[in-house]
Amino acid sequence: MNHRQRIAMDRFYELTAFITIVEAGGFSAAARRLGDSQSGISKSIGALETRLGVLLFNRSTRSVTLTDQGQKYYDRTKPLLEEIDKADGELTSSTLDISGLIRVATSSTFGRLHVLPLLPQLLSLYPKIKLDLRLSDSIEDLLADGIDLAIRVSSAHDPDAVVKRVAGTSLVCVGSRSYFDRHGIPTVPEDLVSHNCLIYGGMTNWTFLGPKGKFGVPVNGNLSSNAMDTILSGVLGGVGIGMFSRASLMGELQHPDIITVLDQFMSEPRDVSLIWPKRKFVSTRVRRVTDFFATMLAQRV
Repeated sequence: MNHRQRIAMDRFYELTAFITIVEAGGFSAAARRLGDSQSGISKSIGALETRLGVLLFNRSTRSVTLTDQGQKYYDRTKPLLEEIDKADGELTSSTLDISGLIRVATSSTFGRLHVLPLLPQLLSLYPKIKLDLRLSDSIEDLLADGIDLAIRVSSAHDPDAVVKRVAGTSLVCVGSRSYFDRHGIPTVPEDLVSHNCLIYGGMTNWTFLGPKGKFGVPVNGNLSSNAMDTILSGVLGGVGIGMFSRASLMGELQHPDIITVLDQFMSEPRDVSLIWPKRKFVSTRVRRVTDFFATMLAQRV
C-alpha cells in the first residue's frame, strides 16, 4: 500500500470511528463495536480534529456529546457512509435483483403523455422496485424532496444536478380555428400583443427568432396557470393562444380544430433530460431506471 492509499484508509477509519462514537454513545462503546482499543479510537478522533482544526466532541468523565461543529460534521458525513453501505450491499447481491424505492418527478402533461405509458413495462422489467411518481409542473428541489430522478423538458438546468439529455423538442404556438375565426391569425410575433395569450408558469414574455436573432414579445391574457393541462384546455376551448413544447401536445397537433402559427419564428429548442442530484454514488436501481427512460423516451419524443 502506497502513501496515498494509507492516508485514504486512515481518513476513512477516522470517519468510521467518529460516526460510531456518536451512535454508540461513547469512546469505549465504539471501541467494542469496532474491535479496537479505546486509545486507538481516541487517537483517530484526535487526528481527525487536528486535520479539521475543530473540536468535534465535548468530553467529560461522564459523557461525550457533539459540539456544534461536530453536529454539522455528523449531519454531512452520515449520509456518505450510508451511500457506501448501499453500494456494498448492491455489489454483493445479484445485479438482477433490483429492488427498493425510487422517487421519480416529472411535469403533469409530459408525464401523462410519455411516462405513464412506460410504467407497465418498467415494473414488469424490475418487479421488486417501488416507484413513487410525482407529477407536478413545479420544479422540485431534488435533494430536499428526496427525488432520485427527474424528467424535465427545459432549456435550462440546475448547476447542482447531473443532466443526461435524451431527446429534443421544439416549441410551437397554437390556437383553435374558432379562436382565429373570431380574432384573426397572427402573422408576426408582434401581433400577439393584441391577442389573448394564455400564460403558463408566469411566462409573460415569449421568445422568438427573427432575422436579427432572438427577441421577446410581451404577452398577456385572461387565463394563467401553473398546470400545462389547464392552458391546453383553454386552447382547445377557443379561449386563446398557447405556447407549448411539441412533446407536450402529442395527438393534439392532429386535432382538426388546432392550428399552429408563427412556425417560421419558432426555433427555441427544449431538451428532454434525465436529471439526478450530484452524488458520489448513484444506486444500481436508479441507474437501471435512468437507462430505461433514456432508451424509451428517445424512441417516443
